[in-house]
Amino acid sequence: MRVALQVKQVSMHPLAYLGVFVAAAVEGETVFVVASIAVATGSLNYWGVLVAGALGASTGDQFFFYAFRGPLRHWVDRIPGLRRRRDAIANLVRRHGMPLAASCRFLPGLRIAIPVACAAVGVSPLVFSPISVMTSFVWAAAILGLIASAGPAALDDLGLARNWALVISAVAVLLLFVALRRITLDSSSQKV
Repeated sequence: MRVALQVKQVSMHPLAYLGVFVAAAVEGETVFVVASIAVATGSLNYWGVLVAGALGASTGDQFFFYAFRGPLRHWVDRIPGLRRRRDAIANLVRRHGMPLAASCRFLPGLRIAIPVACAAVGVSPLVFSPISVMTSFVWAAAILGLIASAGPAALDDLGLARNWALVISAVAVLLLFVALRRITLDSSSQKV
């Protein structure tokens, strides 16, 4: 029992939330899913994981947006394959800028490409940044809600034990992101 208390105290350490922030900034669905399980088991705080994950996700998206508006703007032009992909996505951004900027957090295969394309076509920072922050909170709340509460509650109603419900919910969310990644990569490679 004493070991369990020590593990719980270590998990509540601020470095755990810093880890969630960094992982979300670097495309960390897996880490965010694990953090959501930790919320469901009481090892991490719901609001701490939500805020760390959302701010980390938005930071990651905005890093690429601002880097490719400024110092890295012409770097992509040097690599023909990247340039073609950026140009194809930039054409989509010109037509559907706001929806694409809002959905980039939910499109794992295009998560970097969309902010880069938004920068390339001159999407205003006053448009991109607030959309990035808002949709990152939606992303984090959706994953956290599905894994920590809605999924396990629904599976618990079906008679599954709480631990199995957590595992099934987490695997379902990870498989969803794997499928989304595959779909977005396949569709973007066909357009290039």
